[in-house]
Amino acid sequence: MLVYANGGQSQFETWDLKPEAPAEIRGQFGAIASRVPGTAVCEHLPRLAGLADRFAIVRSVSHDDLDHGSAAYLALTGRYHPRKSSNPAPSRDDYPTLGAVMNRLRPTRTALCTAAHVNMPIVVPELPAPGQDGGFLGRADAPLVIADPAEPGASLPGLELPDDVPSVRLEARRSLLEAIERARRDGIGLPGTEDQRSLDRRAFELLSDPNVRRAFDLSAEPESVRDRYGRFRSGVSCLLARRLVEAGVPWITVAWNHSARGQDKRPGELDWLGWDTHNDIFDVMGELLPRFDLSLSALLEDLDARGLLGQTLVVCMGEFGRAPRVALERRFAGASPGRKHWANAYSIFVAGAGTTPGAVVGGTDRMGAYPTSDRVGPWDVAATMFASLGVDPHAPYRDPLDRPFHATTGRPIEALYG
Repeated sequence: MLVYANGGQSQFETWDLKPEAPAEIRGQFGAIASRVPGTAVCEHLPRLAGLADRFAIVRSVSHDDLDHGSAAYLALTGRYHPRKSSNPAPSRDDYPTLGAVMNRLRPTRTALCTAAHVNMPIVVPELPAPGQDGGFLGRADAPLVIADPAEPGASLPGLELPDDVPSVRLEARRSLLEAIERARRDGIGLPGTEDQRSLDRRAFELLSDPNVRRAFDLSAEPESVRDRYGRFRSGVSCLLARRLVEAGVPWITVAWNHSARGQDKRPGELDWLGWDTHNDIFDVMGELLPRFDLSLSALLEDLDARGLLGQTLVVCMGEFGRAPRVALERRFAGASPGRKHWANAYSIFVAGAGTTPGAVVGGTDRMGAYPTSDRVGPWDVAATMFASLGVDPHAPYRDPLDRPFHATTGRPIEALYG
């Protein structure tokens, strides 16, 4: 499971604090000790500090793409976009998102889908970023998209059949659709598309499978569990992601926040806050971090208590981190200083699936600007996720034009496994 921190979460205010650095580097937040001796985290993450012996931190992720759209593409596909450091629109020529590659390599026949995107698409800051769909594989391999799980009936609408459409009538409609498709193909000579056939097949499977309705029925959760995750959009998204793990979905990407910088236009709406904190970083993160601490710690504890963490890799990362120096950027909204984009060094959170709990992989220099050891990239994170599912990170696959590709270009992060 990938928990995506959209906008570029600051490592200085989460996992790689520099308490001995000058004030303009270390920022305003203090460090607190965690359950792992010698490992400190931000003072606004007390629950996660108490769980530090159940997850690992990688402090040496690095690349050189400096804008949200193309860097999100890198995080979600494991590949650089041809237009590096830009905000390109999604294209059918894009590399597929990692869940789509998983669907092409190892489609599941027992779960409701192979890959799901929860609380997505992500927007950077207002338009969807590339790298979230099937790309050149087409819609047939694209993940199932669940928009806002906190909106009643909006996460995956239409799962309940209307009263005037019993199951026998649904089956009749399926038969009619198949007959029309055969007529198009055989009688009229109009070939159908694999995309459309796959979408039709998926729609009927979702409608006819009671396990699907159960997976999305958040009302089945005890009130105490729903409170533990948080009754806000990000918390509900993490809760639904856990239910999808229980339902057997192999690849889940959940956007912890769908908006990279919604605070510019919707400053009073906490569900729209994002990690793109060019200015007002301490004000914004003072609101974001307690929610993040609540929902991510709930997910970790819940998976562990249910015996699922040992077989589920949980990765929390953004597209990059934030710059060492705190400064006011005049061309961005906000009255107090923040941090610019920074991809040379940033941190990610990893737990479960045999990774070493409590480990800290890699390090950065005293200013937090560059890795000093164990440098890895998003391509290596992608390879680690595939390997955790028993899939060769370099497994070959072919697109609809029969062109050959490989799942990733990276290597699993061996230091995570001791």
